Amino acid sequence: MNTTKPLFIGHGSPQNAILDNAYTRFLSAYAASIPVPRAVIVISAHWQTKGTFITGSAHPAQIYDFFGFPDELYAVKYAPAGAGDIAAAIAEDTPGLQVDGARGIDHAGWAVVKHMYPAQNVPLLQISLDVHKTEEEHYLLGTKLAKYRDEGLLLIGSGNVVHNLRDISFEDDMEPFHWAVQADAWMKERTERLMIDDLIAYKRTMPNYQRSIPTNEHYLPLLYVMGMRRNGESCRTLHEEIQNGSISMRSLELA
Repeated sequence: MNTTKPLFIGHGSPQNAILDNAYTRFLSAYAASIPVPRAVIVISAHWQTKGTFITGSAHPAQIYDFFGFPDELYAVKYAPAGAGDIAAAIAEDTPGLQVDGARGIDHAGWAVVKHMYPAQNVPLLQISLDVHKTEEEHYLLGTKLAKYRDEGLLLIGSGNVVHNLRDISFEDDMEPFHWAVQADAWMKERTERLMIDDLIAYKRTMPNYQRSIPTNEHYLPLLYVMGMRRNGESCRTLHEEIQNGSISMRSLELA
């Protein structure tokens, strides 16, 4: 079984699910460049729970967890199979992780993987974010999940390292806001230089974090991925872009 490289994917607006742009073309090209995984497991910015859960349905529903978008987006059908056996095995071997047999897949999962495996031929699962965990505890859970890299499972943290919907522009070609560019550069340096302590303690180390990360749910999936790093591995940027002025699409790979 092939060993996979964990990814952090900046997923941005749900609208990316139906767009042909530099970001969606990157996702397609990247997936074509790596072996097809046994399954994809997404740590989702859009599934917050009390406790940590993994989807266990054999046929998880597609969740349209957004509103106010064009009808075309709600017509997208992307619902690959789940993998209850994989979910059960991970839950059994990971203290505190439970299987949710009813929950479907939100757009942090399907809107990304749709561009990677459009044939819907790769099972798709999601893991939730426990609202009671500290940043360090999220990171440490990532270290426990790292071993599944050796079982052909592609682990993806799906969120955004800079994510401010309060100041967002709805113009697709909006020039990035100066503060967002600064925050994204901070993230680039800390991830590529493996400054893990700074990333975990971002509320203390990151200037003006309240503007670039006003809520933490889109940031936390990054900490899981950084926790999956092995000795000698680097973290490299695969795609960098700021959409809608205030959303970093920075995407990273451990290798």
